[in-house]
Amino acid sequence: MRLNAFAGTGLNAASIEHAWREHAARRVPRFNRLWQYYRNELITRDQADGMRARVGEGVGAWYGQGQAIGLPARLRGAAASASLVDDRLRREKEVVIENDIAWRVHAMIDFLFARPIRFVSTARDQQTRQAVERALDALWETSGGVAFFTDMALLGHVFGHVDLLVRVDQPRRRTPPPGPDQLEERLRHAPPLRVEIIEPRRGTPIADSTDYRRLRAYLVRFEREELRPAPAPGLLRQLLGRETVARTGITEIFSGTHHQRYEGDTLVADEPIAWSAGRVPVVHIQNVSQPFRYDGLSEVEPLIPLQDELNTRMSDRAYRLAMQSFKMYLMRGFDTRDALAVGPGVMITTDEPGASVQEFGGDAASPSEDAHFEAIRNAMDKVSGVPPLATGVVQGKVGNLSSATALRVTLMGLLARTARKQVTYGRGLAETSRLMLAALDWLGILKTREEDRGIKIDWPDPLPQDAREEIQAAEGKVRLGVEPRRVLEELGYTPRDHGAV
Repeated sequence: MRLNAFAGTGLNAASIEHAWREHAARRVPRFNRLWQYYRNELITRDQADGMRARVGEGVGAWYGQGQAIGLPARLRGAAASASLVDDRLRREKEVVIENDIAWRVHAMIDFLFARPIRFVSTARDQQTRQAVERALDALWETSGGVAFFTDMALLGHVFGHVDLLVRVDQPRRRTPPPGPDQLEERLRHAPPLRVEIIEPRRGTPIADSTDYRRLRAYLVRFEREELRPAPAPGLLRQLLGRETVARTGITEIFSGTHHQRYEGDTLVADEPIAWSAGRVPVVHIQNVSQPFRYDGLSEVEPLIPLQDELNTRMSDRAYRLAMQSFKMYLMRGFDTRDALAVGPGVMITTDEPGASVQEFGGDAASPSEDAHFEAIRNAMDKVSGVPPLATGVVQGKVGNLSSATALRVTLMGLLARTARKQVTYGRGLAETSRLMLAALDWLGILKTREEDRGIKIDWPDPLPQDAREEIQAAEGKVRLGVEPRRVLEELGYTPRDHGAV
């Protein structure tokens, strides 16, 4: 690597390799486990066949599930060790997984980004405010819009944090700036920059040794797959096919002044970063802030022990039901084959005076088991702050929800958690918007001063609102002097809907 451009940050090949090895050895395995519990991905048929070969006859189904890794050995079908011999390990048990993590994470995201958010400029000049807001709306829309925000929130909720990278098309600086009426159209059709989401497993921060909140540099490393022609002709080429899959390692290094991109060991991009005023163009967003740590708090991590306990008890119950749901019969003194046909209208006769039929089995009530399931789910509700009511499942214990106030009290935990996240995600989105405005100013597309780049995020209410109450509130804002255009946009009307208001 040619790292002379990063000499001011103290980076060298050894420090970069050390940072990546530490990331791959310590953080990536933890991130993989968090994603495995959220996704609960099915194992493919080939993987299931390999599992059958390892554990013996019958995995039970053609697939496996990600959360099964947390089940005890007696349910996963592991072989008994010499130190622990349990006859229950001789046969595989039925595995039941109910993913109570994914729907809670999705509910949190739905409450956080229930409706589109608005980026409100705090510039003093009205014309500047309107230009800034139109520019940001166009750039965020070209970066992905609502889908971008939900993807960002999903990664943040699962991994605990997410990073946003601002990429600028520097050759755009040579193009003439657009007119005021052409600004939004040009940004939508030919965006000079874009915002990318960096998955935590791919991004490696290199923090300042004196302040963990400041970045000296940022590494992005991943593999790219592409089809290439087979190098050897003849029989080998016919056996392997005409094309092969080649994997190339991509490494990118960002500092406050420079950017490099390597494909394998080959340097393919080497350019300065002049628009960020010496700051690494990466914005770090913590899902829930964690003091003195770069990583934030994940929503999946505290739910994993409870999810394992729930899956274990459900699998045990499935095995008990399989053994007890069907009545079984012990028949003595019957020698004919018809004695095995037990069903309605079947008459069995025998001349053996000592013959008997003994019935056993059948399901029985288990109140303690039901109470244990309810206790586990209540604990998951408390830890996550997401009750079943958040997804529309109304239970008898909820009570009367005839008013919006009663609904807010019932969802108090989830609403409070959402408000905390609005602070962390809002700060990150506002800081990213400031970087975007700085890039537009450097490119000459939209000239702004530092004091004109303040952004405030307008978060919609996650709970459904009465249309009449919204209209009354909008009329009150207009009487207070709020711009009618902004009030109409808060109601969900686009500029085309309300014309030139």
